[in-house]
Amino acid sequence: MELPKEKLLEMYEKMLKIRIFEESLADAVTGGTLPGFVHLGVGQEAPMVGLVSALRESDWISGTHREHGLMIARDADMGRMRAEIFGKVTGYCKGKGGSMHLAVFEKNAPGCNGILGPNQTINNGIALALQKKGEGDIAVVLFGDGASHRGEFHEALNLASCWKLPSLAICVNNEYGISGCVDDVCSVEDISARAAGYGIPGLTVDGNDIMAVYEAVTETAKHIRAGKGPALIEIKATRWKGHFEGDPQHYRTPEEMAAMKKKDGIPRFEKELLDQGIATEAELENVRNQAQAALTEAIEFEEKSDYPPLEEIFTDLVYEERRAV
Repeated sequence: MELPKEKLLEMYEKMLKIRIFEESLADAVTGGTLPGFVHLGVGQEAPMVGLVSALRESDWISGTHREHGLMIARDADMGRMRAEIFGKVTGYCKGKGGSMHLAVFEKNAPGCNGILGPNQTINNGIALALQKKGEGDIAVVLFGDGASHRGEFHEALNLASCWKLPSLAICVNNEYGISGCVDDVCSVEDISARAAGYGIPGLTVDGNDIMAVYEAVTETAKHIRAGKGPALIEIKATRWKGHFEGDPQHYRTPEEMAAMKKKDGIPRFEKELLDQGIATEAELENVRNQAQAALTEAIEFEEKSDYPPLEEIFTDLVYEERRAV
């Protein structure tokens, strides 16, 4: 690994933060303190951290409703994130976005999207603005394998290719769109193969290998920044949780679930750090403690925060006044 030790330990810590943050949300759903739908990306920490670590702070990045981890990887405040998800006024969107519309604009992260597909076409708009600014920044969008079967996926790639937009489309193939297995609903073995239809590069990466993700995004971003147009990366990383928290996952066998967890990217990265002499077990334990302390602080912040006052329903509204002609 050629990255500095500090950078690698930071990546490790972010993976841990994402895992325990999302597991705490699962506990809150089970405990009845977090109502509504919550879609978790447990098991997909390596794609999120590997990707964000390869980008500039000035790049833009957005996702779907399973990418809370993107915001943590982008150094968003976990307390404000948790407050937003719980509908508290101290959240990033004053509690009005919640889990599926969490946005952190100060980190160039326009957020999650509750609808599969539109974020890909929205990303083209961001990429066009960045292209006009001409500062070499790129717009990155994450979506799942299910969204790659929708029309917006193809529309977005086609237009991005025609205009040579500085956009990077990343499909996190977690094998299931709701309850439909990708093997039963996808016409190609690798979703990245669809890039050929739009004359752009496409490659597939092991999503349990954080360094493979980092290297793929780093090299692909160079291509995009050079003005050569967009690209598609498929990152294969099976989700551990159901489509939503509480989904019994009757469509998966216990054997499949057990095999999946053996590929966990977090202990894999831990082993690499230890085997290559980059960190000691004591150093990794210290990072784990730091991550847990950050989560404890975030939970305390959210629990002490208030819900928005009733008059907030009249703020942050956009309307157009029309006059009769």
